Amino acid sequence: MTSLLALFQGQEGATHEAAQGAPPDLERMLMHHLTDGNEIEFEILGRGFTVHLPEWDPIHIGQLTLDLSPTKHTVFMLIAAALLVLVFGMVGRVMQRKYRDKAPSGFANAMEAMVLYFRDEIVRRNIGQGADGYTSYILTLFFFVLVMNLLGLVPFGSTATGNLSVTGALAIVSFVVVEVTGMVKLGAAGYAKTIFYVPPGLSPAMGAVMLMIMTPVEFLGKLTKPFTLAIRLFANMVAGHTLVLSLLGMIFMFTSLTFGKWAIAGASVVMVVAFTLLEIFVAFLQAYIFAMLTSVFIGMMRHAH
Repeated sequence: MTSLLALFQGQEGATHEAAQGAPPDLERMLMHHLTDGNEIEFEILGRGFTVHLPEWDPIHIGQLTLDLSPTKHTVFMLIAAALLVLVFGMVGRVMQRKYRDKAPSGFANAMEAMVLYFRDEIVRRNIGQGADGYTSYILTLFFFVLVMNLLGLVPFGSTATGNLSVTGALAIVSFVVVEVTGMVKLGAAGYAKTIFYVPPGLSPAMGAVMLMIMTPVEFLGKLTKPFTLAIRLFANMVAGHTLVLSLLGMIFMFTSLTFGKWAIAGASVVMVVAFTLLEIFVAFLQAYIFAMLTSVFIGMMRHAH
């Protein structure tokens, strides 16, 4: 809550506008929080700080220009990865040192229970034979997406999964895993049938007609899977933060009222707290759905029949 209040109060020009009696620019404040950028803002003991990230010269490859400068979302992706390496590295060492021959307790027990749940109920149930080889990837997807989602809810944090480039990259990696899995499992001829499919029992003429109809449908079906993964995660994260920030912005939009502004402020804070709790649930839910659908797509490809 402190970070959100600081966001609305600390924008350049917002205080001046309020002093002149004009409402703050809510749209600019929303976009400042939701979009990526080359600055990270935070506050320590009431004093605000801004970290300007380095900007490197872009790389030109023919007509393609690549800007590899770090951004706010890149930094929070790296923070999420570092947290996962730290936490699971510590859990792994504790498991090897103390619980090699007995059941773990405490946090290690909770992590073991979650890993076993994903292995048994998500990976094995959806992928079937040979599923254990995909457990590490599915778990990595779940925890990586989850931590990125939750980092957007901490003070002065940012949600990297609210960036379509981030969710798109995750979806493309899953798409590559799914398609390569199909090529390895089914072979060239079997994989080709997942695109050029003719139902058995048809005459040559009807088979040719069905081939013309089903081929673009099957091909588009392959492309829509990563698209839905990327859009679902991105849209849910952006929508949740937009709603929370918009409700909080009501406090500053109605500061000029003579009567009723404290009632509006109280109602706004109550709604923001409620929707923030909902956002925590959505953060877990969307990470779970992303990992589960990836395992479902892998299982569908490995068992195309």
